[in-house]
Amino acid sequence: MSENRRPPMPPQGGGNPPMPPQGGMGRPQGGSPFGGPGSGRRPGGPMGMMPGEKAKDLKGSLKKLTKMLKSQWVSLFIVCICAILGTIFNTVGPKVSGLATTEIARGFAASIAGTGSIDFDYILNIIITLIALYLISAIMRYLQSFIMTGVTNRLTYTLRKEISEKINRMPLKYFDKVQSGEVLSRITNDVETVSGNLNQSIVQIITSVTTLIGVIVMMLLISPLMTLIAFATLPFTLIITKNVVKISQPYFIGRQKYLGQANGHVEEMYSGHIVVKAFNREDESQKQFEDILDKLYEANWKSQFYSHMMMPLTKFLGNIGYVLICIVGSVLTIAGKIGLGDIQAFTQYMRNFTQPIQQIANISNVLQSTAAAAERVFEFLEEEEEIEDKKDSIDIVDKNFIPDVKGEITFDHVHFGYKPEKIIINDFSVKVEPGKMVAIVGPTGAGKTTIVKLLMRYYDVNSGAIKVDGVDIRDFTRNGLRNMFGMVLQDTWLYNGTIADNIRYGRLDATDEEVRNAAKAAQVDHFVKTLPDGYNMVLGEDATNISQGQKQLLTIARAILSDPKILILDEATSSVDTRTEILIQKAMANLMKGRTSFVIAHRLSTIRDADMILVMRDGDIVEVGNHDELIAKGGFYKDLYQSQFENNQAAATH
Repeated sequence: MSENRRPPMPPQGGGNPPMPPQGGMGRPQGGSPFGGPGSGRRPGGPMGMMPGEKAKDLKGSLKKLTKMLKSQWVSLFIVCICAILGTIFNTVGPKVSGLATTEIARGFAASIAGTGSIDFDYILNIIITLIALYLISAIMRYLQSFIMTGVTNRLTYTLRKEISEKINRMPLKYFDKVQSGEVLSRITNDVETVSGNLNQSIVQIITSVTTLIGVIVMMLLISPLMTLIAFATLPFTLIITKNVVKISQPYFIGRQKYLGQANGHVEEMYSGHIVVKAFNREDESQKQFEDILDKLYEANWKSQFYSHMMMPLTKFLGNIGYVLICIVGSVLTIAGKIGLGDIQAFTQYMRNFTQPIQQIANISNVLQSTAAAAERVFEFLEEEEEIEDKKDSIDIVDKNFIPDVKGEITFDHVHFGYKPEKIIINDFSVKVEPGKMVAIVGPTGAGKTTIVKLLMRYYDVNSGAIKVDGVDIRDFTRNGLRNMFGMVLQDTWLYNGTIADNIRYGRLDATDEEVRNAAKAAQVDHFVKTLPDGYNMVLGEDATNISQGQKQLLTIARAILSDPKILILDEATSSVDTRTEILIQKAMANLMKGRTSFVIAHRLSTIRDADMILVMRDGDIVEVGNHDELIAKGGFYKDLYQSQFENNQAAATH
């Protein structure tokens, strides 16, 4: 009996999440292991979060995000202190530099009048003070960025870890209705959006608010009258900003939409370029791409045009304010109410006054985007999970508890339906003796994989029971149950690693000799020796550097190495040549020796010797028996067999 191990995840270098390993015993890692609804999808398409998308529950999402950040409150507190101190020291700078300007103007006037001179020691002290202020401000900003980066990286790690663990606890029915690309989008795009926006927005909020308060205080200290004049242009600036954002936002959203379509089109055409060329569809593809580019160009041009209008308009209003400030400031200076340096300082503060307001306005959009991304992440984390194993569940790894698994399978009055109101398996009972071969046959869409899903407890029966050696499979832990099974599916799954590593995936502590013995039994050893690096050859993405038949043989070797007591085989010889088909059938024969086997059969001629055949139609089991019995019965199986035989005869004739 192989030990219950959770194999390591293969390198996450992009692409779809890994499918359940054929021959491995772990939980499904994402997507449907039987094809169909679980196929991948490009992140960033219609299912991905678009910029400008708003959260359904802004407060709720931000509240959950805040709760996750509570464990890092010390770091966040230090970030706040550093941001406030850095902003304060930076804000005081113009006022201090204004003192130097005032002293130079006073000293110059005094030297002309012959009543004094410039106090250079005083100016030197101001310069030293300014250097110290700006140096401390820079250090504070560096510290806040350094600490905040750590906070967001830890949050990213936590979210991705929780999503990864959540995937392992999700029932298969979730992946039957949600595309794996959607889950991938949440674990990459949405988490990255949350992390990046938080890193930017938390510090930006603190800095902007502190700057705004500090600037207003310093402006009031210099001159309440000039502050009032500066405020007079503010409503006009806000009106312009609001309207420009309102006009440009749809174009920014459109730009992202068409950019996603353009990227998607390029990806599709690149991956399917052989088919495109075979059907002479290059011109149509180019025209479609140009149509998308035209829309992208228009949306991009308009979004940039309207957004760039904001700067000259606000600058125009700002310049009007500067003119008024200079006039009023000059009058106040002549009247001796403020110094010349105060005018200089005030104009600097006025320049800094509109910037934090615009930043705060932008942060509101960033927070909306953050909340929308966080909401999608939390929605996934709050999805219904598989029912937990019972506390007294049997773990098959405990060999002292169950010293030997014989492989007897009993279906005891099983009723099952994917929806409770639509039962598709009605009162099915059958007993499979250890070491026997059971074939599951039926037309496409008949529900052949339903039996497999029930055996592996991807779904639980509605009533009745499925038993292994007389024990209800619900009394085993899921990992323990699946540790008894080996799977070889039609859709091969190999990851980016060496051939030896892919075979060893079936049992991680296997020696090199055991790997080779499994390879020999699976008819793999011969072709591996012809490869450049043999067992150390690295398989590329999707294992495109070996043939489909060779992939299938490797998955059989992996299953042999795992040494399961019960096998689930999806006969996959339809897309290989005759010689490879013979090798695969030999490998499968070696794999099935002494093991209870469930074979999803596509070619009925290959399962004539099966001990039992389950015939499925429209999701239900309509006939049970061996080949001769079912032919003699003259029912649905006979019709299937004869139609396939006639098709093969016709093909051979032509």
